[in-house]
Formats: sequence, C-alpha cells, structure tokens
Amino acid sequence: MRAVDIIMKKRGGPGNPGGSELTREEIEFLIGGYVAGTIPDYQVSSWLMAVFFNGMTFAEAGVLTDVMLKSGKTIDLSGIAGPFVDKHSTGGVGDKISLPLAPIVAACGVKVPMMSGRALGHTGGTLDKLESIDGFRTGLSVPEFREYIEKCGFAMTGQTKEIVPADRLLYALRDVTGTVESIPLITASILSKKVAEGAEALVFDVKCGSGAFMKNLADATGLAESLAGTGKAMGKRVVCLITNMEDPLGEMVGNFLEIEETLDVLEGRGPADVTELTLALGAWMVVLGGKAATYEEGRGMCEKAVTSGEAMRLFLENVRLQGGAPDRLLAERGKRRSPHKAELRSPADGYVTGIDAFKTGLAGVHLGVGRNRTDEAVCPEAGLKIHRRRGDAVRKGDLVMEVWGKDAQCLSPALGLLAEALSVGPEKPEPVAMVLKEISAV
Repeated sequence: MRAVDIIMKKRGGPGNPGGSELTREEIEFLIGGYVAGTIPDYQVSSWLMAVFFNGMTFAEAGVLTDVMLKSGKTIDLSGIAGPFVDKHSTGGVGDKISLPLAPIVAACGVKVPMMSGRALGHTGGTLDKLESIDGFRTGLSVPEFREYIEKCGFAMTGQTKEIVPADRLLYALRDVTGTVESIPLITASILSKKVAEGAEALVFDVKCGSGAFMKNLADATGLAESLAGTGKAMGKRVVCLITNMEDPLGEMVGNFLEIEETLDVLEGRGPADVTELTLALGAWMVVLGGKAATYEEGRGMCEKAVTSGEAMRLFLENVRLQGGAPDRLLAERGKRRSPHKAELRSPADGYVTGIDAFKTGLAGVHLGVGRNRTDEAVCPEAGLKIHRRRGDAVRKGDLVMEVWGKDAQCLSPALGLLAEALSVGPEKPEPVAMVLKEISAV
C-alpha cells in the first residue's frame, strides 16, 4: 500500500471527479504512518486538501474518527456507574455554558466526563475560565479524573499529549494548509476527543452567527448533520442544537467574570439567554442518559437541580476537589477586577439593536481575555460587563459596557472595536431565538 495511491483515490480524476470512499485499511495506513513518522507532512497535506474538496461519507468520517481515537490512550471509565454524557460547543463569545451545565446534569444522575480546550482567537476557552479560580487544576491524571467523576458526578480536564495524538498533529497541519474549515475533518477532530474521554452519548452546541466559526445556518446545519451522522455511525446517540451567536452570550465576557455569571445561573438568577441554553442542552443530556423520557421531563429535572441548590453544591465540591477554595471564590465574587478600567456609553438615544459577537471577541483578545497563539497568557481579571443588550432602551451617554484590561495600553483599541460592535437604532428590534434548529441521530 502506498500513500500516493490513497491520495489519488480520494482526489479522483477525469473518470472519477469526486474521488472515492477510502477503506478502513487505507485510512489506518495513512494516519498510522503519519503518527509514526513514516509518511511525511507533504503527503498528508495533499490528502487533507483532497478531503477538503471532495468530503467524506458519514461511514468514512466515522472510520477516520475511530482511527484517530485509537492513535493514543483513551480514558477508561469502567467500574464507575454511568450513564456518561458530554456536551461540546463549537466556540463562541461569552460562552460559559459548560460551567453551570455539568453540575446541573450531574445533579440529575448523569455523569459528565468533560475534556475542554483553551481560548484561541476571538472564542473563549473553558480551561482558562476554570483556571481563573485560584488553585483550580485542569491537568488531571486519569485516576483523578475517575475519582472526581465518582465523587461529584463530573470532572473537567484538558487534552494530554497521550490522548488522540493524531488529532493534535492533524490540526497543526490543517492550520497551515488552509483545511481547517473541512466539515469531515472538524467532525473527526471533535468526536475523537469526546469518545476518548468515555462519553456514551453527546449533545453538541453548534454556534451560528458573527461570533461563530459557522457564520450562516446552512454551514452550521452541515456541521451538525455531520456530527450527528458520524456519531451515529460510531454507535453514539447524538443531539445537535444550532444556536444563535450573533451577540455575546450573557452579560459577562472574561475568564473570572464568566465564573461569576456561572454562579448566578446556578443560583437561578443568571441572564435569560444563558439560562435558556443551559437548560435546553441539559434537558437533552438527561434524556440521552436515560434519566428522563422526554425533553420536558429532562428540563424540569434540570430546573429542580438549580432550585434545590444541589447543582451549586456539586459545582463548589468540584472546585474543592480540583484544587480551588470555594470560600475564597465566593468571597472574591464581584470584587476581582483589573485596575485598568474604561466605559463604553451609548452614542445616541434609541434601542440597542445588536452587539456584534465577533468584534466583541476581538476586543476581548486586546483586553487579555483570549489569545492569538496557544502560548500566550490570559488575564483572569480582564473582560467586560454588558449593561445594555439587544432590545434595551438607551439614552445618549448611558453606560453600555464596563471594560477591564490587562494594562492601560490595551483599553483604547478594545474600546474602538466595542464601539464598532455596538449598534443603536430608533426602532426596538424583534427578539431572536436562542435555539435555531435541532438535529438528532438517536
């Protein structure tokens, strides 16, 4: 078997313009050789481009996912009573949903093994938010990951070099070959990590809008259908919600700020959009975990987990287990802010007609909330609080946002972007739906 023959098969030619489906043996040969170092970057780059243009069937993407999964270690959760259900977001601005979601679902009797990532570009990262809690450890060993899931129903960790090494290598190559946006490759990247952590069923939050990687509903639908179809081909039950990311999610954007908003949600007084999306995703996780027969029943269980205080108790217990100090976290609430502060005020009378999520996310990078390179540090105390959101009435000069930066110099470019992001008009805009579409494969 030769790599060049596999490339040509997927590439196609005059008599086969769309290429052909690869076999398991061919995918194993290519990916295994790349991880082992016997197949060079330039041949895998050529194959990535062929996939970018010709795509993959669900079965083919399922094989690729499985081969990537088996390229390294997986987390063994045997011996722990399930069910195990996880959620994944494709990334957004102000997206702290995983933080309140995991303890809410755990309080309903579903175990949540969560492997998360860091901020990159305009999108936030769950690990950065968690690490803004003093002492919180996200680099867990497998025994620790298992122990914490047993004790409080969920645990949150980062990807190690031993877990799905093929994904780490392929992503780096996709980044420099212009093939990041390939839906089958995105699907295999996401699913390989989620299956590696031990999840039996998955709920996906596929973001759609200015602050998302998928800017329109057609592209978001394509990714959701790929995740659902490929997951089903691998024997997993999958539900995908396509959700709105035109505006930032919630009132807080920033690492410690979003921890504070998480506490608000767990106390039942979070922003309406964050609460709605958390409960919608949680309801499906409870259904896929077999703890509820219907979405409505699952949602009711999630609501009870909040009102009873059990979800908050589990969140604070997880903070303690993973190295943080719950009492200190609660004491810092509302007080921990960068000393470098500015304000954005309304330029006119009227209504806030929108706050562009992408430009807000870019402003966050200037402030120190996010990063452009994986080796850049973030500032836990940086970020912004949105006081007036889409549909709110404003007078000229009203406070719209409080802004905190990593230093004084970053405030001016961030404020420029935020001023561009803010739209004020004479007419009150129509409300927008949080969940745009639902796609399932169960």
